[in-house]
Amino acid sequence: MSKKIFIPIILSICYCCNSQKKTINKPSNIIEKTQFKIEKSEEQWKKDLTAMEFYILRQAGTERAFSGKYDKHFKPGLYVCSACDNPLYDSKFKYDSKSGWPSFDRGINNNIILDIDYNLGYPRTELKCKSCGGHLGHLFNDGPKNTTGNRHCVNSVALKFIPKKNEL
Repeated sequence: MSKKIFIPIILSICYCCNSQKKTINKPSNIIEKTQFKIEKSEEQWKKDLTAMEFYILRQAGTERAFSGKYDKHFKPGLYVCSACDNPLYDSKFKYDSKSGWPSFDRGINNNIILDIDYNLGYPRTELKCKSCGGHLGHLFNDGPKNTTGNRHCVNSVALKFIPKKNEL
């Protein structure tokens, strides 16, 4: 008799414990799995990118704070993905976050996708190039309150700058 009562109780406890696991509410634009327009093998990416670009873009690395060439760069123009030239950020949305990385309050719509990154043991919103899937950086909600409130914290190595041509 005790076995008949014991087993259902154990099963009930296991079910309750599993149903109460913490879940993360993902924003609707977070990707689960996607096909990218540009797909290459790891060997091909290694041939096409510098060692640092490969580390940042393909292995989700991070450059040292205040070391990137675009941290204090504020010329008018366009920032594109250094792996595939996909337009990512307009310079008019760049600001000095004093974080040590180029920061933008928004990207170019539909050219950046969001993913969840657990590399530090907790979830962070990762920014990726929609065209090639390259890691750009992370999205934080500590940006300028008078605009979007967002901070796209991006590695300089993931970007290539195209200056705005003078208009006649």
